[in-house]
Amino acid sequence: MLNYRSTLYANYHTTQSGRASLTDARSLFEREKRQFAREILPLLNVPKDAAVFDMGCGSGSLLKALQEAGFTHAAGMDISAEQVQMAAYMGVANVVLGDALQHVKDSVNAYDVILGADIIEHFTKDELTELLKGIHSALKPGGMAVFRTPNLDAPISTVFANGDFTHENYLNASSAAQVMMACGFNHVEVKPSVMFIENPLKEMLRKVVWTGLKLKLKLTLFATARSSRGIVLTPNILIFAQKNK
Repeated sequence: MLNYRSTLYANYHTTQSGRASLTDARSLFEREKRQFAREILPLLNVPKDAAVFDMGCGSGSLLKALQEAGFTHAAGMDISAEQVQMAAYMGVANVVLGDALQHVKDSVNAYDVILGADIIEHFTKDELTELLKGIHSALKPGGMAVFRTPNLDAPISTVFANGDFTHENYLNASSAAQVMMACGFNHVEVKPSVMFIENPLKEMLRKVVWTGLKLKLKLTLFATARSSRGIVLTPNILIFAQKNK
C-alpha cells in the first residue's frame, strides 16, 4: 500500500466522501442510492440471484440499491473502516472490511458481476492493470465488470479528477477501452454517465445548457481537425467490460 493511503483512508468519509455534501449523511446516502439506481442498475442484465461483488463499496449506497432491487447475493468490501461503519449505520448488509485488490486476486471464477463505482481512479497504472487482470480471473465465464470513473474529456474535468487527493490515474473513453481490452476483456463499451438534478426546473435548465455546451465542444474539436466520434463529455464515464463465455 502506498504510504499516504493509511492516513487518507482511515477517515475517508469525514475528510472526503461526506465532506463535500451540503446535506447530512443520510440524505447524501439516499441521493447516491437513487443515482446508482438510474445509472448502474440498468446495465445489469443478469438474474437477481447472480453473485455480485461491489469493490470499494464505500458507505454502501450502490449495494443498498442492488439489495432493494432484489439482488440476493450482492456483497461489498472497502478498505476504510470508517466507510464500513457508515454502511452498517445505513443498514447495508454484506459489507466487510478488506483489501478489494487482494480479494479479487484470491478469487477465481467466483462472480457474475464485479462493480467498481469511483474506485479504479484510486490505483496507480501498475496497480490498475494488476487489478483488472485479477477481476477478469475472478469473473465467471461470460461475467461482466462495470465501473464508473472520472472522465478526463469532460468540461472542467479537474473538478472530478483532482477533487480527491487519493486519485492516481485518469481515463477517457479511448484509454478506458484500451486498458480493458489489454487486460483480457473481449467486449468493452464506454458510456456517458447519467446527469440528473432532482429539482424539475433546474433539471430542465440543465438540459438546455448542456445541449449548447456540447455543441460548442464539438465545434472546438472540429476547429482542431478532430472528430467528436467516440468522445464522451459527461463528468464520469461508465465502463462495461465482459469476459468471454
